Amino acid sequence: MPRQLPSATVTFVFTDVEGSTRLLHELGAEAYAEALAEHRRVLRKVFGAEGGVEVDTQGDAFFYVFADARAGVAAAVAANVALEPGPIRIRMGLHTGEPLLTGEGYVGEDVHLGARIAGAGHGGQVLLSAATREFLDGGVTDLGEHRLKDFVDPVAIFQLGEERFPPLKTISNTNLPRPASSFVGRQQERAELVELVREHRLVTLSGPGGSGKTRLSIEAASELVGEFKAGVFWIGLAALRDPTLVLETVGQTLGAKDGLADHIGERELLLLLDNLEQVVEVAPELASLVEVCPNLHLLVTSRELLRVRGEVEYPVPPLAEPEAVTLFCERSGLDPDETTAELCRRLDNLPLAVELAAARTGVLTPPQILDRLAQRLDLLKGGRDAEARQHTLRATIEWSYELLAEPEQRLFARLSVFAGGCTLDAAEEIVDADIDRLQPLVDKSLMRRTDGRFWMLETIGEFARERLAASDDADAIGRRHAEWFLALAAEAEAFLKGAGQPVWLQRLEDEHDNLRTSLDWFFDHGDADGAVRLAGPLWLFWYMHGHVTEARRWLRRALDAAPDEPSEARAKVLYGAGYLAAEQNEQEEALALLEASFACAKELGDTAAAAIGAAVLCSIRAEACSNTSDRRAALAVGEEAVALARAAGDDFVLGIALNNLGGVTAMLGENERAAAYFEESLEVRRRIGDLSRIALSLSNVADMALSEGKTERAATMFAEAAEIATAIGDKRHILFALAGLGRVAYREERWEVAGTHARESLRLAQELGMKLPAVEEIFYLAGIAMATGDTARAVRLAAAAAFHLPLLAPQAADDRSYQEIVESVKAACDPETWERASADGRATTLDEAADYALSSA
Repeated sequence: MPRQLPSATVTFVFTDVEGSTRLLHELGAEAYAEALAEHRRVLRKVFGAEGGVEVDTQGDAFFYVFADARAGVAAAVAANVALEPGPIRIRMGLHTGEPLLTGEGYVGEDVHLGARIAGAGHGGQVLLSAATREFLDGGVTDLGEHRLKDFVDPVAIFQLGEERFPPLKTISNTNLPRPASSFVGRQQERAELVELVREHRLVTLSGPGGSGKTRLSIEAASELVGEFKAGVFWIGLAALRDPTLVLETVGQTLGAKDGLADHIGERELLLLLDNLEQVVEVAPELASLVEVCPNLHLLVTSRELLRVRGEVEYPVPPLAEPEAVTLFCERSGLDPDETTAELCRRLDNLPLAVELAAARTGVLTPPQILDRLAQRLDLLKGGRDAEARQHTLRATIEWSYELLAEPEQRLFARLSVFAGGCTLDAAEEIVDADIDRLQPLVDKSLMRRTDGRFWMLETIGEFARERLAASDDADAIGRRHAEWFLALAAEAEAFLKGAGQPVWLQRLEDEHDNLRTSLDWFFDHGDADGAVRLAGPLWLFWYMHGHVTEARRWLRRALDAAPDEPSEARAKVLYGAGYLAAEQNEQEEALALLEASFACAKELGDTAAAAIGAAVLCSIRAEACSNTSDRRAALAVGEEAVALARAAGDDFVLGIALNNLGGVTAMLGENERAAAYFEESLEVRRRIGDLSRIALSLSNVADMALSEGKTERAATMFAEAAEIATAIGDKRHILFALAGLGRVAYREERWEVAGTHARESLRLAQELGMKLPAVEEIFYLAGIAMATGDTARAVRLAAAAAFHLPLLAPQAADDRSYQEIVESVKAACDPETWERASADGRATTLDEAADYALSSA
């Protein structure tokens, strides 16, 4: 061979040009050939300087080898720096291993792994395997484990540096849980289930609780990740009791914004819906979803069949006896013998039953466990159909239950009142728990503890709920639960308006299922007043955490159940319902609800409630009209809101009223006056520590400064807003701040910085479902493309944005900055090109336009 290839431990570097076809079209054949030749010259020079040896080159890709991993990394860094001035960007993948060196070159899995890692990256990105990363002291980002084509096990991939790139182009588009315990047996069942899901689009795993449906479904789905291009997603439904929440929960998992069916469309997608039995009424809607989405597959676990068209059942059998014995021994740490085999047979080889028995081996021997089981399971030795398996599992749980002392049994039943688990404080207050009586429940696997919360497996919870329902104190415990969470919501309300926001938002999210259960209890027991008093304080949490549709249902239900009589709680529910209706662009309903809230508050003499109602009415009325006289009428309402807030001495409401008054004043073109309102709102919010709205006010004040050409002051305030919002995880206000920083950079013609901020703002807008900010950022990205010479991209983006903006905010379409972008784009192309782009824009959804804007194509 003409070159001397190193042997033993070596590091491979694979490179490939990103977007070569696009570059060819953009540069033309001759210019592209020159750029490609220069790229080859640079890489050979840089790699050679670090001791690299060229193994192969094909087209625009290189394969180099280095005897020293650090030298390979240094070469990759130098290559990116050297290529930066030119049009070509390359992706690189590095892997260190000990491949076989033959007379024809390197052979082995290491070669393929390096190539696959390189293929997962993007232009300018350097990816490393875990083996290569071991040779470096730092300066890398852990990108997690990914599945690569032709590799069975997930591969850990790292990135050199901290620059943000789009998601890796791997086949791991999934959120499947990764259980900590080993998966025992079920090889045949897994293979059968995988084949069923491939061949059928609605497969239901049936069987009693504890038969292992969830674990088997996860293992089968994990094998199919590489076969569904749009991903494989797990949706846990055990905590839900309302069938109407199922599709919403699926939509939230997938990030659907404009309807679940439209979001899925023709995507090749597998959804694992886990624990559907308690919301099985949603089955017809699931069947319809499968019919309208031709490439959607559903894998469902349920104790009850869906009984809908297209459903294929897979009854989950018990474990094979050797597998059950292996499971028992792995969990207990004991050696197998005939006693353990008999024990597993008596447990019908059901996974949960076997695990519960194994949990008792700390205090009982297998023969002692077997003796105790015999008293309860002899009756079931006959036919073992589905009902018998259920009885067997029930007996196993009952056996564990009867091993508890009577106070522990009572506590076990009472703990089932919680949905989605509970904190120790809640357990102590509501069900009279204490740590000494909780610990035995955890030790016996009847309760679990994770991240400070106590919870039950669903099957065990069902058994416990039966015991609670049969007790004398079921109603009392239900009321204590509902009233405790009513008090929690009332306590949270004040903190959601100030510096305690981050902690309390997370706390309410952790308790969301308990709050839902409490609302249901109030409604089911005819306590409309309790329902109204609980729903009212929760609207702000629901809004800030994106549960708007569900919130509107609860608030409407509360309004329908409660008497139409003025009360502070009713005014609050009316206001929340109106605010959230406006959030979903249902302005007519929003205005009616807010007017009712305002009138209710005034009748009660509740000045603060009247002020906040007026403050929001001011904004909604102004946004709904376009003439000056109507906006001045809205302005008068805003001025009344400020006066009412001052009279009430409520700084939270005053901050809102001043901010909204500033927004309407700005619509009227009175920027100096608007800036004064924004400044005062900021001052009030700083005083009470309302971090979320401090960030909002900073962005509003900065907007005013930018409109006056004070770019330095605007940049400082946008940066502070971004820092505050980031610290509390407030994505909505991170978006506003970054968008503002992008506008500053745009004004100063710092195109790269402007593009970075605009793309991140657009990404957040997509995530949050905020359509108007998304369109605004697409406009700016069109302007950036125009300024940097990418006319074709600018035309496509501007045409799409110009179509969508008037649909969302007709008054914004007259904004001079957007018009200037459209005019510059139209001037750079012929009329026919613009007409074609406009037609394409009308046919492009906003999500599609955003995806293109965020792409590198």
